Amino acid sequence: MKPKWMTAIALCAMAVTACNEDTLEIGSSLIDENDLMEVSTGIYEATSRSVLADSVYARSYDCYIGNVKDPETGAYIKSEFMAQFNMMEGLELPPEETICASWNEHVAADSCEIWLYFNKDACYGDTLVPLKLNVLELKEPMSDNKSYYSNYDPKSEGYIRQDGIKKSMAFSLANLTYKDSVRNLSTYADIARITLNDPYTDKDGHTHKNYGTYILRNYYEHPEYFKNSYTFTNRLCPGFYFEVNDGLGMMANLQEIDMKVFYSYKPESTKINAALTTSSTPEVLQTTQIINDKAALQRLVSEDECTYLKAPAGIYTELTLPVDEIKLQHANDSLLSVSLALQRLNSGIQDNHYLFDAPEDILMVMKDSVYKFFEKGETINYESNYYSTLLNNQYDFGNIENMVTKMAQNKSNGLKEDPNWVANHPNWNKVLLVPITIITNVSSTTTNTANSVSLTISNEMALSTTKLEGGPKGKKIEVKVIYAKFKNN
Repeated sequence: MKPKWMTAIALCAMAVTACNEDTLEIGSSLIDENDLMEVSTGIYEATSRSVLADSVYARSYDCYIGNVKDPETGAYIKSEFMAQFNMMEGLELPPEETICASWNEHVAADSCEIWLYFNKDACYGDTLVPLKLNVLELKEPMSDNKSYYSNYDPKSEGYIRQDGIKKSMAFSLANLTYKDSVRNLSTYADIARITLNDPYTDKDGHTHKNYGTYILRNYYEHPEYFKNSYTFTNRLCPGFYFEVNDGLGMMANLQEIDMKVFYSYKPESTKINAALTTSSTPEVLQTTQIINDKAALQRLVSEDECTYLKAPAGIYTELTLPVDEIKLQHANDSLLSVSLALQRLNSGIQDNHYLFDAPEDILMVMKDSVYKFFEKGETINYESNYYSTLLNNQYDFGNIENMVTKMAQNKSNGLKEDPNWVANHPNWNKVLLVPITIITNVSSTTTNTANSVSLTISNEMALSTTKLEGGPKGKKIEVKVIYAKFKNN
């Protein structure tokens, strides 16, 4: 193919992709007769159905705790989590002899607390509803080399230390334990505080004044435990599991989880109050367990005149793309564009303040690649995956030509080696639509270099749900295709 014809096709593709007109009205008039190019269009049908998500990759930036009922579907959703704490390298505490408190002839902490910071903008439910938690100490850290999914239960897997910390507490998002004068301060933050001030016996049988004293004493006796987060979690503090014990109607989003060891020291004549703070951050392991109402989800999956998207760990929509029809009927043509749109169906419940929002962003990913995408931390490549943002009550995928071409190539190459390839690869032309969270990361190494922008994509852990047009007996999904070929001289 001559370079000028390649350029013509590329320019044509750009023009078609950017155009907002109906593709059926484009026709061959886009290209001048002198360019010797023909443009044609076609409309095909994709089929869709709902499928249970079962579980999702549970390592994410978002952490939720609570128990709610979806007012639209009647499904119950409970979220619990496990958190480890990040130890800042190079940590230095005052000299041991300056610590004021002591217990059994050793240094002692004044108190120890875990602080759960709420992101109220992302919380759901009644702010006055009480939620009761159990905070359970792990007997060993969960492995950083294992992929944990939302159906993983640390309790049933034996990770809970039976003679370790078991602390119960209740809280509400409104946190009425503080006076209005405190809540109105500019420095006030919405938090739940879990005290760990009871006598604590470690795994070696040594008893300490409280959990903070255990941490503080080990700092002076075993400074190597504080070298980094790995040594801290593996030698000293494996982490905690936060379990919902009681309560319904609230789901709290936690923007930060801190463990604070309060102590005082006196370097000279003045007593100074201080705190050793460790945080649960993306650098250490944090996993979420989702307990869904499987019976309610199955009822939704069984509906055949629509499909659903439901998070967290609820329902995906599966699309079967008409790859053979697109490619075989125009075997000698070049694909310029393959597009489709998924229309939302509005809820039948009106004026309900507690309806879940629709997912803002969704991922389209080849079905057999969905687990690898999240486990490997992959990003959008516009070949085996795409994403769309809800706009005008629908999710648009403007051009998935690369994916259709890849699917056709996979089939062609597979059949050359295995005549039963299609039967052995039933998902070859299938994709899943998955609710996701997209975090934009901006970094710059020096003032003379441009900012580097990257996207971190994880499964949506917030409450979200929507119905889409489609289903086995519902409206078919239109797939609009634009082809181009050169005229015969």
